[in-house]
Parts: sequence; structure tokens; C-alpha cells
Amino acid sequence: MSSESINLGMAGSRKRRIKDKLAKYGVTAGGALVLVALLLIFFYLLYVVKPIFNGATMEPTASFTLPVEGKTAWLGVEEQNEIGYRFSDKGLVNFFAVQGDGKVKVGQALGQAQVAGDITTVASPAPGQKLITYGFADGTALVMQPYFKVSYPNDVRVIEPSLQYPFGETPVVIDPQGKALQLMVFAATKEKMATAAVTEDGRGVMTVMTGEENFLSGEVEWSVQNYSIPSLPRHVDQLLLTPNLRILFVRDGNRLSVYDIHNLNDISLRNVMEINAPNANVTRVELLSGASSLLVGNDNGVISQWFEVAKDGKRQFTQIRDFKGDGPVDLLTPEHFRKGFISAGSDGTVSFFHATGETKLLSEKVEGGPLSALAISPRHNVLLMQQEGGFKLFTVENEHPEVTWSALWQEVWYEGYPEPQYVWQSTSASNDFEAKLSLVPLVFGTLKAAFYAMMFAVPLGVAGAIYTAYFMSAGLRKYVKPTVEIMAALPTVILGFLAGLWLAPIIEGTLPGVVLLFILLPMGMLLTALVWNYLPERCKSWLPEGWHAILLIPVLLLIGWGAFAVSPLIENAFMHGDSRIWLTHEMGIKFDQRNSLVVGIAMGFAVIPTIFSIAEDAVFSVPKHLTQGSLALGATPWQTLSRVVILTASPGIFSAVMMGLGRAVGETMIVLMATGNTPIMDFSMFQGLRTLAANIAVEMPESEVGSSHYRVLFLAAFVLFVFTFMFNTLAEFVRQRLREKYSSM
Repeated sequence: MSSESINLGMAGSRKRRIKDKLAKYGVTAGGALVLVALLLIFFYLLYVVKPIFNGATMEPTASFTLPVEGKTAWLGVEEQNEIGYRFSDKGLVNFFAVQGDGKVKVGQALGQAQVAGDITTVASPAPGQKLITYGFADGTALVMQPYFKVSYPNDVRVIEPSLQYPFGETPVVIDPQGKALQLMVFAATKEKMATAAVTEDGRGVMTVMTGEENFLSGEVEWSVQNYSIPSLPRHVDQLLLTPNLRILFVRDGNRLSVYDIHNLNDISLRNVMEINAPNANVTRVELLSGASSLLVGNDNGVISQWFEVAKDGKRQFTQIRDFKGDGPVDLLTPEHFRKGFISAGSDGTVSFFHATGETKLLSEKVEGGPLSALAISPRHNVLLMQQEGGFKLFTVENEHPEVTWSALWQEVWYEGYPEPQYVWQSTSASNDFEAKLSLVPLVFGTLKAAFYAMMFAVPLGVAGAIYTAYFMSAGLRKYVKPTVEIMAALPTVILGFLAGLWLAPIIEGTLPGVVLLFILLPMGMLLTALVWNYLPERCKSWLPEGWHAILLIPVLLLIGWGAFAVSPLIENAFMHGDSRIWLTHEMGIKFDQRNSLVVGIAMGFAVIPTIFSIAEDAVFSVPKHLTQGSLALGATPWQTLSRVVILTASPGIFSAVMMGLGRAVGETMIVLMATGNTPIMDFSMFQGLRTLAANIAVEMPESEVGSSHYRVLFLAAFVLFVFTFMFNTLAEFVRQRLREKYSSM
């Protein structure tokens, strides 16, 4: 060999070594980057999710004094957290700054007003309302509200406080007999306002004002009607009125009388309840935001929540849950638009609670003695309180009180529900909506969809892969394998579209035929194989070895045509002509057109190529000397398949199944379009579902960035990420064990 040839060979070897090293480092770098990307996704999801599990905090920001008189009837903060206001029981109204700048100091007086008249009682507003009512000695009442005019001179926001009188500046007659009002409650809707009161002579009176717009002037004209409240207790401690003007609550010590005022001409006492905690007395009752629940505070620190529950065909107020406060409950302040509330004890301890989460978020003692008034801002981030020495301001961090472990993963008894349930309902048209953020229905839907998809895909994918790799002839295999693999290129949105708009109506219209199809197809294949086995050898010889699957094509088509042809006959004979109604009324099984059966078929169709391709490669890659040796030792092809080929290929087959499962768990578009997207928990294949991935796709565009809804959707993505990671880890562990067990074959 010449020196030139040797030099060329050495140069070629150096190039190969360089290429090998480049490939090695490239693969290593690629794998490392994949791991880094996964870690970045993991920690970013944690970064977004973490704030929902932060605890509540309150930090003092300022303290100040005001020239006040009498007791505080209503303390509040306007929406921009810049101005506070105080209404006293003597009619003095103070506006003051709760946010300072270079020109204004915290606590600085911004205005003052005096309500004229001989005031005998005050009705503070319900949660979410801004109307306060003063009752007078002549049986009249005046409704007013704080109003804040916002302007922007020189691009600087200026807020001017004042009082407004939505029903006029003339007091409204509550008691036609002109007796002094001793206790009063007020509520209003867009079209009505109602005032219930107890007069000095013990009578219960109610006044309802109904407004109608004058079509000529555009002004609202109010008509007044007076009613009597029957069967009023001798002593009344508190009155409460729901904003929808349907229920009036009258508290007499530990007893609560519930009046139905839906029909004002027939006001009736619905029932009387003992609402105190065991061995305790009621100190305060308030309506929770939305006015569907009652909060009952007791002198032993227990706060109970009550709302209506359907029992024996009637709706009755029922004690749902208890919260343990610190000391006697002197003040009870619901939040404006959330199901949270704040209590204060006689020792100055302030506690934050959330009803839906059934949790105590914070308890902190405020120095300076007991509190006489407490207010939370509409944004729920500023706390204003009054003590004997003056006023104090606190900054509150409590962004996501509704998200707790129990609310996410345990049954919760929501307002108006007959029992605790797992519910996902994140949004509503009402600000008083009780967010229902249980992830259990979504996880259930994800696993249910994956289960039905795998029930359809695994038998077909694995069996087809084994037959194609082991029994099918090479000539037929080169057409079948690429055809099945190209199915993976079909967009899932197309599959979902076909499943929702084409397959679902077919299944609904020919349900008996579809069920019959699942029974007859396996039986038809087995019967065809049995018949073929008993045919004479001269009849079998015309079909080449490995082409037997072609025989099944006409058989399957014939069975399919026959099943759909007899479907109407079965419906008419056994199901009164309508299988869907028959299932619902006779079997008690609800049927939704877009259901788990539809998504199982459609998603199974999408998963089959993944399972088939990986499993077929695993079976085909079994060394030929193993199969040939088994056959040479006298084993039949089926014995060789079951005891040699499948065992050797089991790591690859298992990987194929787990890859298909991962694809099914993360599928979005098919379940989005073919399941009805209902987050319910029902094992029935005829009911819909909602998966984690589909829920994220549907609700993420409409969620407010940074809100509890937004972060819980990221939590759903994190749960999906963890599920996938756990499945893949388990799959890799089992695959390695199988490889170690059968690698010696």
C-alpha cells in the first residue's frame, strides 16, 4: 500500500472521529437543552401558581383622628382607595383622605355634611350597596349615598366627594301613623326600593317604592305603597333584607324569623330558627356578599354560615359550616364582591375568613383597644378601622382567598347546592358569584377521555402492529405501515370537527347499530378465521402467505352494513322507536350527543398511529435468530409469538402504550370539539366531560391576568405537566425492568 493511500486513510479516520465527537456533543447538548427547557417550564408554572397559596397579611400604614360625634353607623372607602367616609348615628357625614400625597395628608378632612331632622335610627347598607337610610321621629326616612365625582384637570385625577339622594331629598313616609322609627333596614334594586322598620309602638311596617320612567321627560317617577309586617317578635334586635326584596330576617336574641315578602300583599312568616352556637349567644348577624348566605357571630367566637338548601321539596335555611374566631364577635364585616368576611373581637383581634374555602386566613391583634367600626375597601386591599383613640389604616394582601387545598381537591358545599360537590364553574355574569374552582372534575375528565381512547386504540394498535410485523408479508407490509403512520399527520382539529359534526349525529341516530357493531366485529373476525381454518388446503393455496388480512375487508364491511341496517328495526321493536329516550326513561341513563364514546373513537383514531408505529418497530426488531431457533426447536408460530417475540419486544410495546397514553392525556382539540365540554363527573360513556387541556384552551383567553381564575388555570397546566412527567417516569422504569428481564433471550 502506497504512502498516499495510508495518508488518505488516516485523514478519513480523523474526519470520522471529528464527526463522531460532534455528533456526541450535539446529542448531549440537545438532551441537556431539553432538560433545561422542561425545568424552565416547571419553574415558570410554579412562579405563576405560587401567589395563590400565599397567606393573607395586613400592615399598618397610618393613624389619624377626626372631629366626630356619636357612634359610627357606616364606615367606608371609595373605589380608588383615596377617600374614606363616615356616617354617624347623629347624621354627621365626614369625608377624609386615606391616601396622601404632596398636597393632602392621610386623615385630612375633605368635606362634611349634616343630615337635618330628629334622627332615631340608621340603616347601614348591605354588602355591595352604597345606600344608607336615616329614620326620623315622624315615621319618615331619607335615603342617601356618598358620591365621588372624578375629573382630570391637567391630566391629574381629582375626586370630589358629595352626597346624592337617589329617591329625592324629601323624606319618604315609612309609617303612615307617624310614629318614630326605632329599627330599620333598607334595600334597593334598579326598579324598586324597600324599607322595613319597627316603630316605637312595636309595629312592623314596610314601604316599597316602584320607579317608572316618564317616556316624555325621561325622569323616573316613584310610587309609594305601605304594608304591615305580621307576627313580629315582641323584641327585635336586628333586621336584614335581601337585595332582591324577597326575604326579610328579624332577629330576636338567638331566634331568627324568616319572612317571605315576595308577595307584599301576603307577607308571611316562613319559619323561626334557633341560630346560636351551642352554649353561646348571638352577637351579630350579617348577609354575606350576594345575600344568599347569613353569617351568625356568637359570643364564644364561633361564626356560622347559613343558606337555603332544598329538603323534602322545600328550601330551608341550614347551618352549613362554622368558623372559629378569637373571642366574642363584636363586629362582622363582609367583603364587597367576594365570599370573604372580617370579624373583630372585644380585645381588638381582627380575623379574615373565606366562606367557600372554609378557612381562616389571618388573625392579628391591633393595639389600642376594642374596635368600634371596621371597613374593607372595594378592592379588598385597604382596611379602615375606628378605635377609641382614632382611626387606623392597614394595607391588606389577600389576593386569592378562594383558592385553598379544600376548594381545589375536596367536596365543597356551595350556596344553593343540596350537598357538597366537586364543581368547576369559574365565571358568571354576577359580581357576587361564588367561584367554583375544583380541579377534580377536570382531572376526572382527563383520565376518563384517556381511558376510553386507550380502550379503543390499544387493542387495535398493538394487535395490528404484532400482525403487521410478524405475520404480514413484506409486500403487503410496505403499503400498510406507511398508510397507518401517515394517519398521525392528520390535524387533530379536523378529527375533532368530524367527530363533533359527523360522527356524533351518526352515533345518536343509530345507537343500537353502533353497539351491535362493537359486538359483531370481533365475533365476525373470529368466525372468519375459524371458517378459513377448516377450508381444504387447495382452497387456501390460492392466497399467498401473509395476505390473509385482505379476507377480512369484505367481512367487516358486510358486518358494518348489516349492523346499521338492523338498527332501526331494533329501535322500533325494543326501544319504542327512539333509543335515546328509551335510555333516559327506561334505563335512567342520560345521553348527550357529544359524549365519551364519541371522543373515545375519535381520539383513539388519533392515538392508534403512535401506538402502532412504535410497537410494530419493536416487534419487527426482534432478532430473527430467536424466532428461527424457536421454530427449529418445534414451537408453533403462535407459541413463538407469545413466548419469544412478544416478551422480547415487551419494552417497546409498553413504551408504545405509554406514548399513546401521554398523547391522549394531553389532547386538546378533539376533546374540545367532541365532548360537549361539560365539567361533570359521570362514568357513563354517554355523558360528556371536560379535560384539563381543553379547559385551559377554552378559558385562558378570557381570564384576567393575575386573577385567581388565571392562576388556577396555570395550576391546571402544572397538574397536567406533573401527570405527564409521572406517566413518563413510570413508563421508563417499567421499560427498563422489562429490558433487563428479557435482554438475555
